[in-house]
Amino acid sequence: MTEWGDGTRCVHTGSAEPVAGQPFLAGPVLAAPYHLGPGHLGADDFYGRAGNPTWRALESAIGGLDGGLCTVFPSGMAAITTLLRTLLSPGDVIVVPADGYYLVRTFLAELDVRAREVPTVGPWTPEVVAGARLVLLETPSNPGLDVCDIKEIAELAHAAGALVAVDNTTATPIGQRPLELGADISVASDTKAVAGHSDVLFGHISVTDEALWTQLQRQRSMGGAIPGPFETWMVHRGLGTLDVRLARQAENAAALVEVLHRHGGVADVRWPGWPTDPSHAVAVRQMRRFGGVFTFVLPSAEHVTKFVAESRLVAAATSFGGLHSTADRRARWGDPVPEGLVRFSAGLEDSHDLVRDVLAALDRALAGPVQ
Repeated sequence: MTEWGDGTRCVHTGSAEPVAGQPFLAGPVLAAPYHLGPGHLGADDFYGRAGNPTWRALESAIGGLDGGLCTVFPSGMAAITTLLRTLLSPGDVIVVPADGYYLVRTFLAELDVRAREVPTVGPWTPEVVAGARLVLLETPSNPGLDVCDIKEIAELAHAAGALVAVDNTTATPIGQRPLELGADISVASDTKAVAGHSDVLFGHISVTDEALWTQLQRQRSMGGAIPGPFETWMVHRGLGTLDVRLARQAENAAALVEVLHRHGGVADVRWPGWPTDPSHAVAVRQMRRFGGVFTFVLPSAEHVTKFVAESRLVAAATSFGGLHSTADRRARWGDPVPEGLVRFSAGLEDSHDLVRDVLAALDRALAGPVQ
């Protein structure tokens, strides 16, 4: 299936062979115990915490897109914390993005490990990765949208004996393929674009090493970090439209970024797909598409609040990648960014409607005093 296009792969990967009278996508299996034969060791399923055919169908689909062996989890944080607990022992060194998702750094602060924080843009030198067990990248970073060279860093880390994991949430499995670029692990919050409808929490890890995949499957069962079958089915259903959703979101992001670059009241517009963006040169080498997430800065937090209030199409919400356009003022969550930085997630609205609405809301928000 690797020779097929993204849309075909999103629709068909993980699908069972067609059977007359059966649905295209099998419904969720809601069992806790399963009937046992003379012995369970050769059976796929015997207890709901250890296995579920609904999980395996989605794991086959996402693993096919990632190019690896996939394990699904009930959230992105469940995925990445399971990964960190599986790989790290007390005293280990992990290189972690200083500008990445803040809860990962919070979690690491509570482990008996040594976290070496490095900005996504580096500098990436042998000294940075020396002695590390794991190098964790987040590219594009959240929320700054900086990009680092996965292939180059993977070669550097592997030479130092470290594994490389990439948080691929912003890019998605069809926007970027870290495993093909030399990373050992791709981890993501599928709550965002993969599920795509803002109605389910989910996450996954894909790896190239079967022994590590077996460890992750075991840790998921032992730790109880298991996704619900219905939520798993919902993600699989949403995955089928990932290609067309990302295409519209990127189209909307490009249209908005173009007008925002010309807007006098907006500063520091960032989107890896824009030709003059500081991340574009690296992004264009390793990303297959640029998605719908971009950032810009308004003069103050109050201006952001007024902008969202004046918009008819943009909702204030954290998370991204859904059908609706949303704006999130990231400083409220403790990210070290300007008070007026907006992480904007372009939805599936018509581009001309969205551009007109955003410009009108900005003009009203920036005109006169703010409360």
